[in-house]
Amino acid sequence: MNIPITTLFVDIGGILLTNGWDHLSRKQAAADFKLEWSEMEERHQLNFAIYEEGKLTLKEYLDRIVFYQKRPFTHAEFRRFMFLQSKPFPEMIELIISLKAKYGLKVIVVSNEGREMNVYRIRKFKLYAFVDAFISSCFVHLRKPDAEIFRLALDISQAPAKQVIFIDNTLMFTQIAEGLGIQSILHMDYHSTNLKLASFGLLKD
Repeated sequence: MNIPITTLFVDIGGILLTNGWDHLSRKQAAADFKLEWSEMEERHQLNFAIYEEGKLTLKEYLDRIVFYQKRPFTHAEFRRFMFLQSKPFPEMIELIISLKAKYGLKVIVVSNEGREMNVYRIRKFKLYAFVDAFISSCFVHLRKPDAEIFRLALDISQAPAKQVIFIDNTLMFTQIAEGLGIQSILHMDYHSTNLKLASFGLLKD
């Protein structure tokens, strides 16, 4: 007897939206704002984990990676550039909304993002309209690949691991979830993820 899926754990970046502040975005920022890429990236690597865990504000993060010296542009201009990198994946959003409505699924975001970026993306793209809870690293002070973030998501959703599917585009994260008994889909594109969801009995149409 197949155990019905009741809950989807879903990442934001790479699944519902483009990544908020990834390697390519940072490289473009360095070019547009005429920053020394290698120095900016080194400073980013030293600080990004604690920013995503909610231990630095965006201003503090930017003070460390960009504004540690005088610049001919403002925090507001740089932040605007960062936020404008976010674009939706409409097919994936529509797929999750459709499956939620058809099967009465709980949808729980499990995501690594800094607070200001996360809040902007939730509001800008109205993710709150179909997501039941946001287990975002900045809110819970845990981040993938820490298995505790998945345990917390299970506790908050009150869903048994065997009734959950986790969708993420990072292999390590799906493997960690699977180690906790959560069935996982390594997202490559809309079509393949749709087929994999269908194989779990979640048919869009």
